[in-house]
Amino acid sequence: MGAKRDYYEVLGINRSADKDTIKKAYRKMAKKYHPDSNAGNADAEEKFKEVTEAYNVLSDPEKKKLYDQFGHAAFEEGGGAGYGAGDFNQSGFNSSGFGGFGGFGKGQSGAYRSPDGSYQEYHFEGGDMDDILKNLFGGGFGGSTFGHGSSAHGFGGHGFGGSGFGSQFGSGAGFSGSGFDGSGYSSGFGSGSYQQKGQDLNAEISISFDEAALGCDKLINLSDADGKGKQTLKVHIPAGIDNGKSIRLRGKGNPGYGGAPAGDLLLKVHVGERAGFERKGADIYTTVNIPFLTAALGGEARVQTLSGQVMCRIPEGTQSGSKIRLRGKGIQVMGKAGVYGDLYVTIQVQVPRNLSEESKRKLHEFDASTRMTGARNSRTA
Repeated sequence: MGAKRDYYEVLGINRSADKDTIKKAYRKMAKKYHPDSNAGNADAEEKFKEVTEAYNVLSDPEKKKLYDQFGHAAFEEGGGAGYGAGDFNQSGFNSSGFGGFGGFGKGQSGAYRSPDGSYQEYHFEGGDMDDILKNLFGGGFGGSTFGHGSSAHGFGGHGFGGSGFGSQFGSGAGFSGSGFDGSGYSSGFGSGSYQQKGQDLNAEISISFDEAALGCDKLINLSDADGKGKQTLKVHIPAGIDNGKSIRLRGKGNPGYGGAPAGDLLLKVHVGERAGFERKGADIYTTVNIPFLTAALGGEARVQTLSGQVMCRIPEGTQSGSKIRLRGKGIQVMGKAGVYGDLYVTIQVQVPRNLSEESKRKLHEFDASTRMTGARNSRTA
């Protein structure tokens, strides 16, 4: 396996990038190389793992600080060697990393190679290991002294007291404590301590128009890739969910690594259609046919809504194609209980057919009457 690339280079960002910039860069790269979009592409899969590894380090303030100081060496196997074999010179550190501290005395000096390849020199006037470590790590170590006379691989002896390192650094435990204070930091240092959240999975679910509008509970069946490990889950469909939205089921994705949590399952929702209704966000649109006389003289019309039929008032002289708005008769806004869109009713006027001769005569009389009324009104104006 070739040498690891610099994490900042992997994500295409500079070292001054803030948290949001790091996140945006990761999302862009992860989307580009995600296995779901590159089926069978081994190179894309490796790059996806690479950008995920880089993000897991740079998005964590403690890991980023350590990486900026020690580079990839900070996260290698084996603790003591984890700070980079041969990166500390023989005058203060042996070639295994932090081994050989038992012979550390006054006036010792050392050189540390930083991630950019340059060397930083350290000179320690005293033999007190607390002072030495404070010079190296910024004073995060307290308690008793370093293990006496030990030259084992990694830190030997009794460790750094009650709140510093564990009993042996480098033999598998790694750092314990966020900021080395014993509170549980365990990513990166020591054999077997690397953690990574499991990969998210994607699936689809189809629901009806009414199920999306009103909300419901659905049962889905999940199984492993080989068809084993089947399980049934109840999924709550929130009222007002729209087509194309996703529901996140936490912890139902691929298992994590090193004790990290599992990924999530993202269910993309497909909403079916319903005859006579059209949805636009939280508003819905429908059409109602009314008799010619109702349109001319006014009256009421029965309108179907999601919650049942209602009587809608039709104003006198309503024209075909005009709309009537029924407030609050639309779909609930997702996540906002009691907030609903509106129902817009388009009026279609029914023109009578198969008229009798008598009916036709009456309509002609009606037409002549309206023409005369219109003419008088015109002269008066």
